[in-house]
Amino acid sequence: MIKFRAWDKENEIYLYNVQDAYDTMMGLVKYDDGENACYDEDCFGDFLNNDRYDVEQFTGSKDKHGVEIYEGDIVHGYDQEPDRDDGYIGSSVVEVVKFEEGAFWLGGIKYRILVGTPPIIEAIGNIHENLELLEADYG
Repeated sequence: MIKFRAWDKENEIYLYNVQDAYDTMMGLVKYDDGENACYDEDCFGDFLNNDRYDVEQFTGSKDKHGVEIYEGDIVHGYDQEPDRDDGYIGSSVVEVVKFEEGAFWLGGIKYRILVGTPPIIEAIGNIHENLELLEADYG
């Protein structure tokens, strides 16, 4: 299913179900808490070309807790549960989800992996509200 959310730069909030706004301008755009957002028809007339919003697509994947993963999410991908008894730490990556060359990726041009590649993936934040997570130590 193709779904989009948008970061409203003016109000510093995420809006969900924004793709439905083209069809029925009221009642489908939601805040994080599920409440209806109050935006008028003019606001969505040129929604994708509006500098007020960063529109981000759903990857089609969910993390280990069932949370939907979107472009702009900061995810922790790893190949082993961190509390494993035999001392194996495994490999780990914390990156921003990006859509490039027809796929969703973690990392940049020199080092990147497909979103679904790490056996365990966890959404830990997003680039608008939690940029500091990219500098934390998850090893």
